[in-house]
Amino acid sequence: MDIDRVAGEEVCCLDAELLQLPEVSSFVLKENPQLAEDLFSQWISLSDTSRLVKTLIDDAKAGNPINIPGSSTNASASGVNSLPSMFPAGSAPPISPRSSSGSPCTSKQKTSPSSLGSPLKLVREPVREVIPQFYFQNGRPAASELKENCLSRINHLFRNDLDGLLIDEFKSVTKIVCKLPSFFSYALFRKIDVDCTGIVTRDAFVKYWVDSNMLTLDVATQIFNILKQPDCKYLTQSDFKPILRELLATHSGLEFLQNTPEFQERYAETVIYRIFYYINRSGNGCLTLRELKRGNLIDAMHHADEEDDINKVIRYFSYEHFYVIYCKFWELDTDHDFLIDKENLVRYGNHALTYRIVDRIFSQVPRKFTSNVEGKMCYEDFVYFMLSEEDKSSEPSLEYWFKCLDLDGNGVLTPIELQYFYEEQLHRIECMAQEPVLFEDILCQIVDMIAPEREDYITLRDLKGCKLSGNVFNILFNLNKFVAFESRDPFVIRQEREEPTLTEWDRFAHREYIRLSMEEDVEDVSNGSAEVWDESFEAPF
Repeated sequence: MDIDRVAGEEVCCLDAELLQLPEVSSFVLKENPQLAEDLFSQWISLSDTSRLVKTLIDDAKAGNPINIPGSSTNASASGVNSLPSMFPAGSAPPISPRSSSGSPCTSKQKTSPSSLGSPLKLVREPVREVIPQFYFQNGRPAASELKENCLSRINHLFRNDLDGLLIDEFKSVTKIVCKLPSFFSYALFRKIDVDCTGIVTRDAFVKYWVDSNMLTLDVATQIFNILKQPDCKYLTQSDFKPILRELLATHSGLEFLQNTPEFQERYAETVIYRIFYYINRSGNGCLTLRELKRGNLIDAMHHADEEDDINKVIRYFSYEHFYVIYCKFWELDTDHDFLIDKENLVRYGNHALTYRIVDRIFSQVPRKFTSNVEGKMCYEDFVYFMLSEEDKSSEPSLEYWFKCLDLDGNGVLTPIELQYFYEEQLHRIECMAQEPVLFEDILCQIVDMIAPEREDYITLRDLKGCKLSGNVFNILFNLNKFVAFESRDPFVIRQEREEPTLTEWDRFAHREYIRLSMEEDVEDVSNGSAEVWDESFEAPF
């Protein structure tokens, strides 16, 4: 066997640290791989090395025991059988002592000619760790136990209907297997029955719910996939109409609307508008999965499905809240063309708003109108306005009114802009023979309430970080609420502390519904349509 050929085969996978040259630092060899190869080539060309290698090869061929020089643990033996050195004696500095355990790499050697007699050790290739799959485009496959339990429930529900379930029989599948609100049964049924056969078989349901991994998705993603249109990455208002129709048809708290389809439609529209007002934070009418997950709509849906009294579901679905919004709109829409102009809106809240703020609303700066009629606000636009006006503590409301006050649209409110809106408010105060409050004092009060990062302007971030931000807007353009703020009722303050979970909108809707219902009862009595006037009557909430 040719020595040079052996050396050529081994030098390509040479580990510099395992050369074990006491005269040369292993760090230097690692930094200069070519140096290690040069040293090896020089060592293998020495006459002593040639004789050593030939002896080892001959012993290996003859089957004699192989004595590897330098491999003995005895210090004296290693001195006698040391390998030929390329450095003169005493010319190299001493090296630090090696660990008794040796290099951790010495245990990982390949079976090669070098392991038979050469002190040069070869390193095995590092083992590649297989990273388990963590992303699944169609959802993570269900665990075997979860899948078996789901299939068991499916088999139980389909056991008596081998041909499949009709849409009226599908509600139990929606509730028990999918654990979704019951009013999703129609939308889910249509999602599976793509051919509109009117029947969903067991195999079709298993294919959609189990095989496509819908089973393992979170509830928000499940609802999102059920409601959205194919190849669409967001939800629109029309996507919510099927579940609202099902809710109106099946919920016990909405049975009284069965004979008034026009109010059923208005109720459904109002619920959808409220959903998009609070959850669609981008305001573009395209509700994304991220927005759906960040909102509280899923909890409200489950609450509506479990609660018989729909008015107790104050988030989105309360009929009483719809009643208040619709009655307010109807009062302002004097010609009942379902459109409102500036003069109509000025009458809102007993002429509480200034003309300047109404002009800003109709300039469509805070939100572009959907009425498509110049100078007119439709019902949807009014819902957004009313929710913003009656609950100025919510983020959508703060953004709505901030855009109104930001005249130049530069993202900050300056004292000049604040004074522009307060001028009309001050004039109205003087007309009411009230003691006027100068703008300088008002500005100091606003700065004290908001505590902005900079006193020369106020940002939207400053307003969102303060619980009293809504009062700033009332001071500037809502006279009735400004006066109420200046003369706060201790009873109201105590009531708010006792019910911290209720928002300003919840309290307003409660008061207004009682007022409107009592007015309606008085009107019924005056018309003789009521049999008995019960003084103890108390409007439900």
